[in-house]
Amino acid sequence: MSFNEQRSSMLHGILLIALFACAAFYIGEIRVLRELSISPMIIGIVLGMIYANSLRNNLPATWVPGIVFCSKKILRLGIIFYGFRLTLGDIAEVGLAGITVDAIIVITTILGGVFIGKLLKMDGETALLTSVGSGICGAAAVLGAESTIQTKPYKTAVAVATVVIFGTIAMFIYPIGYRTGFFALQPNEMGIYAGSTLHEVAHAVGAGNAMGEEVSNVAVIVKMIRVMLLVPVLLVLAWWVAVKRAKSGAKGDKGKLSVPWFAIGFLAVICFNSLDLLPAAVVDGINYFDTFLLTMAMAALGAETSFDKFKKAGAKPFILAFILFIWLMGGGYLLSKYLVPLFI
Repeated sequence: MSFNEQRSSMLHGILLIALFACAAFYIGEIRVLRELSISPMIIGIVLGMIYANSLRNNLPATWVPGIVFCSKKILRLGIIFYGFRLTLGDIAEVGLAGITVDAIIVITTILGGVFIGKLLKMDGETALLTSVGSGICGAAAVLGAESTIQTKPYKTAVAVATVVIFGTIAMFIYPIGYRTGFFALQPNEMGIYAGSTLHEVAHAVGAGNAMGEEVSNVAVIVKMIRVMLLVPVLLVLAWWVAVKRAKSGAKGDKGKLSVPWFAIGFLAVICFNSLDLLPAAVVDGINYFDTFLLTMAMAALGAETSFDKFKKAGAKPFILAFILFIWLMGGGYLLSKYLVPLFI
């Protein structure tokens, strides 16, 4: 096959995934899905999985490289552009209390999840992806970690499924608990609680809006600071992968640190966005385009995931995600109620 033919075949695979992303955006406009804050990214991976378990065998083999391109290269580009949603000023707005709670939640959730995964005798990579997704920012964190440790697509899909399920449940529980007085927290404390423990950015936005502007503003800022913590986590993961390869004696990789440059790019974009050089309309357009890129990446991952692989993963990832869900709700509540007032 000539170079032009290879490029054309890859383009076919990319266009197929782009069509899935367009369909995800269209379906995402359904009223009930918008009210539930179901993002096109989640719809994208569902569409990809439906395709993988129905018509996937009819796909020409020459199109596969295009799908892989979307799940790898476009994914990393999407993570970089994700930085346009954040500024360094977000940190100053929420204060030391929110930063401290975020850091504690992220560290304990990831380390605790990996430890519990070992107790459950889970696959280590699946446990890590599930823990990172629960601890930082849901699907986007899972995708970032996947690009760093280079694991199999079905493990990524399993981890994404867990954070979507429990994050959506929490999005309904938090407003009910706050409105009924079950969560005995001040608006600022409730905002920190929601932002530091809800899985997805969409979950924080949806739950925050249901609890009022005073809670919502704090919740979103705290959540976005938590997203920033993805950078140091990915750098640590890159170091961990290098050490693991060195111990295993893998040829060509021994002692080599594979730096996740997309994470550095993500941080660079945050710094650039903090300068406020671009009009708000331009930033909004970039964010919309970025959501499309991430939706393509999710659809591509879904297209590589069959239900047989879900069966292979078993129930353990969901058990781990449930344990982390209980920790986020219980531990996050205690931190917000008793630690946050110490900073005021």
